[in-house]
Amino acid sequence: MRNRHSLFYLLTLAEITMQTHTRGVLYAVTAGVFLSSGGLIVRFIDSADAWLLLFYRSLAFFVTVLVFMALRERGQLVRQFCCVRLRDLIVSFALAFGFIFYVLSLYNTTVANTVLLLSTGPLFAAFLGWIVLRESVSRATWIAMLIAIVGIGVMVSGGLAAGDILGAWYAVLAVLSFAVLVVALRSSGDRDMLPATALAGLVAAVCCVPMIDSFQISLRDMLLALTMGSVQVGFGFILITLASRSVPAAQVPLLALGETALAPLWVWLFVAEVPDTRTLIGGGIVIAALVYQGLRTETAP
Repeated sequence: MRNRHSLFYLLTLAEITMQTHTRGVLYAVTAGVFLSSGGLIVRFIDSADAWLLLFYRSLAFFVTVLVFMALRERGQLVRQFCCVRLRDLIVSFALAFGFIFYVLSLYNTTVANTVLLLSTGPLFAAFLGWIVLRESVSRATWIAMLIAIVGIGVMVSGGLAAGDILGAWYAVLAVLSFAVLVVALRSSGDRDMLPATALAGLVAAVCCVPMIDSFQISLRDMLLALTMGSVQVGFGFILITLASRSVPAAQVPLLALGETALAPLWVWLFVAEVPDTRTLIGGGIVIAALVYQGLRTETAP
């Protein structure tokens, strides 16, 4: 708390000041960097299955967001949770299911396949944002989406192996969950949605309990699960939540697409999970879409 150079302190200080579209863009892009580490961390897991990893990861996520909230509004933590409405729980459940489907996908296919399918999030978010919020999508955003679609097409042009189909379906379900999350966050207006985001960790943990035979876990796997819950999704979704206050629903997942290109790169460099050449080329195109969108961002309504 006294370390004024900590990430928690910098985030809380920025949040105290007026939220701007430019800051929201920065939050979303940085979130993509944090989120991109998930596949790499999963590849270092020794023996914990997906459900056990999810359980401890989700609890770590809950504690991380809780600490951030406590630092941001000292002495008001209970009051923040008392303000949670029934409709806010859509955020909690959408994020919880997204967590679950994402990890299940990583356990059943390659990191590259998972994240390239996740990168279709802007399309689902834009469609839902238009239907639910009547939120217009700028020409720059549509162009960036089209560029991203080309990149995704290149990445999947080689097709999926039979063993990857289940993982691909889990990734699609994760995309749908995260699209609902982004639109629900946008529909909240200026309401503080961090309490609902924090509750997602508890919801996910509870969903895992019936699937776990034993809660014993090795120290190595425990540390990796805690790292995922705090650094990867903890910081990642704190930033996504903050970004959604000033960035349209179609832009939030698009700006976080850095995860798509970076995640396969990490596992390629550190665990020799070599992506197909088309995956690398497609990832480069997706990054180009991200850069284009970042340079052409318009002031949010």
